[in-house]
Parts: sequence; C-alpha cells; structure tokens
Amino acid sequence: MLLLDLSVPGRRGYVLPELDVEETPIEELIPEAYLRESDLGLPELTEPEVVRYFTQLSRKNHGVDVGFYPLGSCTMKYNPRVNEDIAAMPGFSRIHPRQPESTVQGALQLMYELDGYLAEISGLAKTSLQPAAGAHGELTGLLIIKAYHEFSGEGRQRREIIIPDSAHGTNPASAQMAGFIAREISSNSRGGVDVEALREMVGPQTAGLMLTNPNTLGLFDENVETIAKIIHDAGGLLYYDGANANAIMGIVRPGDTGFDIVHFNLHKTFSTPHGGGGPGSGPIVVSEALVDFLPDPIVEYTDGKYHLVRPKHSIGPVKAFYGNFAVMVKAYAYIRHLGAAGLKRVSENAVLNANYVMNQLKQDYYLPYDRICMHEFVLSGKRQKELGATTLDIAKRLLDYGVHAPTIYFPLIVDEAIMVEPTETESKATLDAFVEAMREIAQEAKDDPEKLRSAPTRTPVVRLDETKAARNPILTRKALV
Repeated sequence: MLLLDLSVPGRRGYVLPELDVEETPIEELIPEAYLRESDLGLPELTEPEVVRYFTQLSRKNHGVDVGFYPLGSCTMKYNPRVNEDIAAMPGFSRIHPRQPESTVQGALQLMYELDGYLAEISGLAKTSLQPAAGAHGELTGLLIIKAYHEFSGEGRQRREIIIPDSAHGTNPASAQMAGFIAREISSNSRGGVDVEALREMVGPQTAGLMLTNPNTLGLFDENVETIAKIIHDAGGLLYYDGANANAIMGIVRPGDTGFDIVHFNLHKTFSTPHGGGGPGSGPIVVSEALVDFLPDPIVEYTDGKYHLVRPKHSIGPVKAFYGNFAVMVKAYAYIRHLGAAGLKRVSENAVLNANYVMNQLKQDYYLPYDRICMHEFVLSGKRQKELGATTLDIAKRLLDYGVHAPTIYFPLIVDEAIMVEPTETESKATLDAFVEAMREIAQEAKDDPEKLRSAPTRTPVVRLDETKAARNPILTRKALV
C-alpha cells in the first residue's frame, strides 16, 4: 500500500501560524505559464500515520543494522554512530565551499591531516580527496597516468593498461573511459597474476597495470614486488585498487611494494555507511613523482595557515569543489579514534574472521584456491549445482535465514562463485550462525533442492523474475497498485 492510498481529506500533520505579513498574490510571484491548474495531490495524513508508514516500510528492508551482510569485496561492516554525530557538528556541516579560506581553517586542517594519514597508510606522498567513489578514484588515477606519460613525451605510444582477469569490473571500464586500451592478464594456479604471461605482455605500449591486492579472490599476490619491477622496467606505472584495503591497513603499505597510485574507498574501509546511493569517497594517493599531476585543488600548509593550491601540472578538478566533505570527516574521526594500532587490529580481525569461516565451510562447498585468504574468500557452488541447486538458489535461500546474500557469480574466473567477506565487526556467534545456515543449505541441496529453487519464502517479497525486472522495469505508481 502506498502513502497516498491512506490519505483522508482534511487530515493534517502540521499547524502553520497565522500569516502576520501582507500576502502577495501568487500570480505576482510565479509567471502564469508555470502555475498549476490543479492541486498537487499530496496525501493528507496525521504525523503519527506518516511516521508509522515509513517505519513499517523500513522494517521490510535488510541492512547491517538488521542482520549479517557478508557482501564480498564491498566491506559492508558496522560503522560507529559517533562518527555520524561528529560529521554533523555545525563547524563541519554548516560551512560552504565558497567561504574565504580564513573562515574554514578547521575544515582545511582536517583535510590536510587526513591527506597525511592516508599517505602514511598507503606508503605514498600526497593525497587528493576529490574523487567521489572508488571507480571515480580509478578514473582520476588513470588520468594522472595518462598526463604523466604525455608530459614525458610518451603519451602516444603508451596506450595499454594491463588488468588481471580477477579484477573488479570497474577497472577495464575506467581504463576505457580514460582513453586506454584494456589488456587482460590471466591468473596462475595460485590465484595471482601469471608473471610469465605478464613478461610477454609488457612493452613500450604499456602505460600501467591495475592490481587489487588482495584481489577479488581474497588472495594476496605473492609476486607483487616482481610484478612491480616488470611494470617499472617497461616504463609503466602501477595502480592499486584499494577496494580491499580493509585487509591490509597497518600490515603492508602498497607504496612499499612498488605501487605508484592508490585509491581508498572511505565508504568501505573508513567508517561511512556503504550503499543506498552514497555519498561515497574514493581519494587517491600518489608517489612523489606524480604529486604535480593531482587534481586541483589540494590543501597545503604554509605561513601558519592552510591554503588551497593548484598542483603544477594538475589534470584539473574531477569533482565539484573538494569532494564529499562529510565522508572525509567520518574517516578522519575513525582514524583518529583507532590510531595505527587500532587500524592494524581491524585488518587482523577481518583476516581472522574470513579464514575462520572459510575453513568451516570448505568441506561443504568447493574451495577453488585452498590457501590462507585475507579479508574475504571465494567458494564455488558447483557441487550443489550438480544436485540441482545453483549458486543463485543458495543466495536466495540465505535470505530465509535473515542473512543478506554474499556476492555471487563474481569473480568470473570461478564457476558458480560465492564471495564472502565477514568483516571485522561481526562476533563469533554471528559467524557461527552463518556457517550453520550455509551447512544446512548444503544439506538441503542434497535432500530437497526444490526448497532452494523456490526460496526465499519468508521475506516480504518472494523471488522475482530478475531478468524481466531488468528489461521491463515498472516505474509508475499506477502499475504498482
């Protein structure tokens, strides 16, 4: 039922004071051509009715406040509410990017210090906080790679970006958007980049390589330093997709292993709710050789004050003003609260939880890469598929247990993939309940696969025809009634 269906003429949820100024005719305020010919048709309800409607509606949604959310490669973890309160403080929320620098010194100080923290965590030199998401950070980093090669006089020949077959789908898309040709490199039997295939692929045409480490299989590439040397010896640059940084904070710094550019997802790793349309933030951090190419502006501290400055060879702005500032505030509060030791513990716990769940489940589901994982791991539902229940069926059945489904059918190099990321914020009791649910589902696939094929049955909306929904979406109220 929609809110308008509950409307009763004459009901009100507000009382406005009597007008104490002379009323101006509406025709003098709005040109006649723009005036409505009929009422807007807003629902007429009391305040309690409106509150109850939206509260009941919210209870039909799943979220990290409702239940476990093991969405692989996306770090859907619990984020402390105190950081939301800090971001809402008047000194942060009631400022405007057009204000003079002298009136927003506190905000600029926060950005400057966050820049330094992210540089330290990554092992690189300088940060741009402008990009609004991970993919936006990718595009920004690739534009810097492009500008770097053009500045050195090799822009015309260095047209290829090498991308592993286990990469996030945004990697090749970002490379294409930046004007590069995406070249796929295969994985070896251990789930890392095939080094020998890489040696054959690089050359004077190589602009760089994009690498997620740990990758989407949840595996740390054992040959990362060799990979970096191959790319650098060929004259290319190494880009770090930081979507999986929840696994490495305080343990290994990408810059120390040879990366030239790193992007972080503040909305995954550093305490901002992820999902629901944003806003996000995908800052990039670069080596000293690339600082002059960063987006305009960056924050510097000179003569006892913070200033916005344009880097010497800047690629220009990539976002209105300076980025999504409230997200930066939450990340800053998160980092300051935890400190270096706390960030390391976050990653250690994330890795511990993932390995615990992986080892609990590898007897019931096929594990294509049976080695220590990082913050996430990838199972395969191919055993269950042989019994008549697909990975999609497994994911739908999990909803009946009050658990959001993991990422499925990705990465593409694993047949019937089930990517699980427990995160560091879940208790052992929650992980054990998830393991038990997965084991029960595996048993159901043996005993009654039809139960999985018809799932979910306990949710407000049962299984939808996803193909039809994608091709013929219903967008009108009339069709929904």
